[in-house]
Amino acid sequence: MKSTHKPGGDTADWIPLSTSASFLFSNGILLVWSLMLVVITALLTWGGFFLTTELFDNLTSDFFSSKPVHESFYGWVKYLGWVTSKYLFFFVSRIVAFFLAFLAAFSLSAPLYVFLSMAAEKRYCGDEYEADAALTLKGIMIDLFEGIKIGLLGIFITILALMVSFIPLIGQLAVFFLYCFYCALMFLDYTTSRKRWSLSRKINWLQQHHTKAFKIGVIPALISMIPILNLFLMALVFPLFTVHATLNFSQINRYSGMPSVQNKPISDSIRPDQP
Repeated sequence: MKSTHKPGGDTADWIPLSTSASFLFSNGILLVWSLMLVVITALLTWGGFFLTTELFDNLTSDFFSSKPVHESFYGWVKYLGWVTSKYLFFFVSRIVAFFLAFLAAFSLSAPLYVFLSMAAEKRYCGDEYEADAALTLKGIMIDLFEGIKIGLLGIFITILALMVSFIPLIGQLAVFFLYCFYCALMFLDYTTSRKRWSLSRKINWLQQHHTKAFKIGVIPALISMIPILNLFLMALVFPLFTVHATLNFSQINRYSGMPSVQNKPISDSIRPDQP
């Protein structure tokens, strides 16, 4: 697959998901590695989801196992509120449990997805591939710290989503957009961490390229909201979206003509109009 970038241009052509899928399936090594990651991610996510839902159910079992007496009008109001809160809690807690489990799977499998991202970018860019930041102990510690920050951000977003989800319509839309951009951040983390980007710079990139970031995150965000099936569907598509995000990130940055490796001199790597 050849790149169509135009150095110095203002905007980069968007690489469709179908093109990313074709690129992935036409590369045997990338495909085999992706299939292995599907199995690993599914097992880690399922295990984390099972443990988290068990914890939620145990903490609330006393409340939801005791039905309010509904022999009077006030009793029926309490009973209907109890039923509503029970099913609403079940739905929201499963979404929260999924994202907490997925964050754990994301953290534990990150080195394997970083390798997939690097291999995909090398094959896509060919001779124009820009080498990653040097592999040093300090760099590894920075990567771990940045990964922890993204994980904590995910927990904060999950708690925020849990609170605003009770606002009719507006709350649900806000949760959806939050998850779209957080999903995009997770996929872009694999390629930007190799460049030693800080979390603030990653978020700045998402803000500058918000339309394309939304395109990267919208399908994973939709998948994450499908009960039960999200565990397997997300694991199935995660390697594909890692490659998809990597190719588009590379395409956009190469259009700008900006070196993206963080440990290059600041005057060479960051211009005032770039993230």
